Amino acid sequence: MRRKPELLVPASSLEVLKVAVTFGADAVYIGGEAFGLRAKAKNFSMEDMAEGIRFAHEHGVKVYVTANILAHNDDLDGARAYFEELKAIEPDALIISDPGMFTIAKEVCPEIDIHVSTQANNVNYMTFLFWQRQGATRVVTGRELSLKEIREIRDHIPDSLEIETFVHGAMCISYSGRCLLSNFFTGRDANRGACTHPCRWKYSVVEETRPGEYMPVYENERGTYIFNSKDLCMVDHLPDLVDAGVDSLKIEGRMKTALYVATVARTYRKALDDLEKGREVYEQNLPWYEQQITGCTYRRFTTGFFYGKPDENSQIYDSNTYEKDYVYLGIAGQPDAAGVFDLEQRNKFSVGETIEIMKPDGRNIEVTVEHIQDLEGNEQESAPHAKQALKVKLSSAPEAMDILRRKDF
Repeated sequence: MRRKPELLVPASSLEVLKVAVTFGADAVYIGGEAFGLRAKAKNFSMEDMAEGIRFAHEHGVKVYVTANILAHNDDLDGARAYFEELKAIEPDALIISDPGMFTIAKEVCPEIDIHVSTQANNVNYMTFLFWQRQGATRVVTGRELSLKEIREIRDHIPDSLEIETFVHGAMCISYSGRCLLSNFFTGRDANRGACTHPCRWKYSVVEETRPGEYMPVYENERGTYIFNSKDLCMVDHLPDLVDAGVDSLKIEGRMKTALYVATVARTYRKALDDLEKGREVYEQNLPWYEQQITGCTYRRFTTGFFYGKPDENSQIYDSNTYEKDYVYLGIAGQPDAAGVFDLEQRNKFSVGETIEIMKPDGRNIEVTVEHIQDLEGNEQESAPHAKQALKVKLSSAPEAMDILRRKDF
């Protein structure tokens, strides 16, 4: 078995970055306010990015910054200035797909590693070798590759060139994310960070002589979401990924909540640690991984292309509906001597309600909400206002950075 792979986790904000680090990431990838492919995510100001890098490095975790748009002419001068700013805060790598952006990054900050994004459609070993000759230290595989193909790439490239592969999260219907639907329908370019996700929309057919009569598109009895894919999940198949020579296991989700990031990071962290202890330990705990990974929103699961071309039953799902077992309530602050802690509320909960403390070490502790107070000292029976700053006491005090959640009934 090869070396233990890195667990690479997304973060949409400084708060979520700290959650990712606390809940087990080896590395975190983030986007700035420009030049990444998640323009609708909160993203990081340069100040938050610097703070996030400092926090991660203090905990032995790396930070990679996405700059993976397919750049047009009027992007290039801004990109050069952006890379100058990044140079000063010292991320561990830049994630880039466009050769022009790659060239500018090498000129401006040659000391920072460059990882070639999946957006560059990296599906053969000659492409990997090409990017290595340009100075890349890592290449992210196209999502269309099987494990057999990844293993063949590993066999044809030097050990020093790292392979990164998506192992969990949303799948895109288009070729490694290169999509024109959003631009066609809305004028918002998916390849410049503004995707409106039209693959999740519901479609009908109109016959040209009968305008206004919308007939549903029936693939079969399951429904009409003809572009929609299940979410990728490979937590049950980590030995195969390791044996194929993957160096970094990448979680998708730079627009996800802290609960999602904590749940996925914690589950894959334990799975990787168990696998390092032995295949038997890992296999004994498969039910735990499966049970935990459903504690955040998802669209049912698939293994994607890893075991060959997926059939329609394993890839296309019959609706855009998320499964959701838990509701995210917030991140606990440091409790005082009486067990009272600060909380910025994210969803409603009430005094007397049973909720869970989700801890980085894998424990989920049921507790009762004993006390809710606003910052002016006013007692509240419930917390219905999103992002309200509160003082909370539970029947058992959490630790700072624990996640609070409740079952979604």
